[in-house]
Amino acid sequence: MPELPDITVYIEALAARIGGQPLERVRLASPFLLRSVEPPLKAAEGRRVVGLRRLGKRIVWAMEDGLFLVFHLMIAGRFRWRPPGAKVPGRLGLAAFDFPTGALLLTEAGTKKRASLHVVQGEAALAAHDPGGLEVLDAGPAAFEAALTRENRTLKRALTDPRLFSGIGNAYSDEILHRARLSPLLRTSQLDPTQVARLRTATHDVLHEWIDRLRDEAASGFPEKVTAFREGMAVHGRYGQPCPVCGAPVQRIVYAENEANYCAPCQTGGKLLADRALSRLLRGDWPRTLEELEALKAGARAGK
Repeated sequence: MPELPDITVYIEALAARIGGQPLERVRLASPFLLRSVEPPLKAAEGRRVVGLRRLGKRIVWAMEDGLFLVFHLMIAGRFRWRPPGAKVPGRLGLAAFDFPTGALLLTEAGTKKRASLHVVQGEAALAAHDPGGLEVLDAGPAAFEAALTRENRTLKRALTDPRLFSGIGNAYSDEILHRARLSPLLRTSQLDPTQVARLRTATHDVLHEWIDRLRDEAASGFPEKVTAFREGMAVHGRYGQPCPVCGAPVQRIVYAENEANYCAPCQTGGKLLADRALSRLLRGDWPRTLEELEALKAGARAGK
């Protein structure tokens, strides 16, 4: 799912192409995309785009006369910038938005259609789509600590809760926690002031660094390769690969449809975090350290 850095660069690219331009026509290819009825999507046609903004992980087009288009790309939704009148892709295409400068296509890979578009009138209606999380890049130390400690959660859950922090998801939370040298399962109530400050610094540094990287990747073009798994990430999507800091293999725990990737020596004092499903399966045989894990693997290979 596109997160704060990806969405920031998306908005910059969109502003350069459709900012100030009239939306001439909307070609809706999938009925599953539009999740609102009133105002009708047709009401956006003929109005200029007067601003673009991020609302959590949503992309908002501000149109003339207080109308807003609110896009949530979810996991697999993506924008594609094409020449005027470009055809909507048959299998992946959700919609096309025609401007004098070109056609913006919205596509979604996979069979589950989760991407959404809401059309709303007025700032009050738009605010209903805001989960309310803190904008971390604008917040000071006190506001950051207040959001972090509002509920007693694990750090992974806290950082990815849109009601607490805006725009941070599975990928960048892994990177932030690795940079801060903190376990994803450490609870917010257990943090000391030094750890809170370290986490805030890591959050700022990681998000700013990736915004800059993604800007450089897109250069003057349109960001086409939006993915949660990027070359240069320290731990996210790098299970089994060496940590860039200490060289130990990156570990992961899986829960629901998400996972947490981490480095045991850098973040947990060398302790392996227990994957819930495997812990139930292995019970007392769950390895506690990297050394125990390697010994377990060696034993399994020897028994083949």
